[in-house]
Amino acid sequence: MAAGRLLIVDDDPEVRYTLKAALASDVLTLDEAATAQAGVDKAGASVYDFILLDNRLPDAEGITILEEVRRLQPDALVLMMTAYGTRATAVEAIRKGAYDFFTKPIKLDELRVVMSRALERRTLAHEVNELRSRLAASSSFGGILGRSPAMRRMFETLAKIVSSDTTVLVLGESGTGKELVAEAIHSKSRREHGPFVKLNCVAIPQTLLESELFGHEKGSFTGAYRRKIGKFELADTGTILLDEIGDMSLETQAKILRVLQEREFERVGGLASVRVDVRIIAATHRDLARDCEQGRFREDLFFRLNVVTVTLPPLRERGEDIPLLAEHFMLEAATVHGKPVRGIAPGALDAIAGYKWPGNVRQLRHAVERAVIWADGEELRRDDLPAEVLSGSLITSRAATGSRADSLPVTLERIERQLLVDALRQAGGVQATAARRLGISERSMWHKVKKHGIDVERFKS
Repeated sequence: MAAGRLLIVDDDPEVRYTLKAALASDVLTLDEAATAQAGVDKAGASVYDFILLDNRLPDAEGITILEEVRRLQPDALVLMMTAYGTRATAVEAIRKGAYDFFTKPIKLDELRVVMSRALERRTLAHEVNELRSRLAASSSFGGILGRSPAMRRMFETLAKIVSSDTTVLVLGESGTGKELVAEAIHSKSRREHGPFVKLNCVAIPQTLLESELFGHEKGSFTGAYRRKIGKFELADTGTILLDEIGDMSLETQAKILRVLQEREFERVGGLASVRVDVRIIAATHRDLARDCEQGRFREDLFFRLNVVTVTLPPLRERGEDIPLLAEHFMLEAATVHGKPVRGIAPGALDAIAGYKWPGNVRQLRHAVERAVIWADGEELRRDDLPAEVLSGSLITSRAATGSRADSLPVTLERIERQLLVDALRQAGGVQATAARRLGISERSMWHKVKKHGIDVERFKS
């Protein structure tokens, strides 16, 4: 396990001896203390990776010094021990910062597993933090990643507008990160300490959208049993994001125009005007200029929104950013799911870079997360990727190079193999179940697995 330094705080010399003997080969340095005060002193004098802390000590309960130990050793993983364990004590220990809670006599194999997994997760978390720091220094703006020329130009635009209160229109295909841009603008503006309120206009029925935006008075319609505060009021002194504003009805558009012009509105069913101080950011995947020509969007509102336009390029037009984003999402998913994945194999990275990503950054994130979940080792492999990514990257590669080296039958063979691999993963290596998923016979499944040389055992964990 190579866990580094370990401190055992327990007044029972037999317990200390047993733990030292059992863990001596797993750690580089092992210290011990017989009292709470001695444990605190050692925690203040040295750096530890793990601290095994008994709850019954002669001078104090371990749980009473837990917070002090965590303050002195913020990076250490503290494991509480007790011979008189109760659920309440365990809950309190976890709440105060303990990583886990063990009841004596401790099962040493279980302790080793917990320590090993905890160390892996901490290492992954440190790697993610280091990567994010590097990205923040060179290739990001407010959490948005990118080093391509298109993204750098967008970062320059954002840097110029964040300090103002101007209305911003964010354009881009679905999945490109329009909401992330709005959050970055808010977080770097003078309104950063105010609320950031989001509303997806297409997700709310048009009959309810006005109530969501402006609120309503009690009794204004059937079901209005009390006054409701709308999103604009909630966003007062802050920023509101009107996502997919292009799908809003013309009637509601007129009321949004009034808020932009006069900074006031009435709640549904109300008579008094409500004044707000709100910065408005609108986002859409639609071509609003064309919608204005066709009468689907108010031209006066378009001109009011279109003070500053930020256009997010689709992922297929920023290929330089794909490896950067893939690595970021890989480390993020590995931390969330507790997987030891730390890198992407060249073959997998080629497939990721060769795919067109019609769902943009959102699709890439989900595909990488899925691959991390399927991965068996410390590296994402080509076979871990979804079938559509592999088949799409093969077709894209042939189209780009014009090569006839990979004939259609060869391409279809590769696609078939990936479909078999995906079905076996989902079925836990049970070929009969995988065959049913694919709609083929068990005999056909057996022959295809044999033909492609697929190791079924690797999917049976």
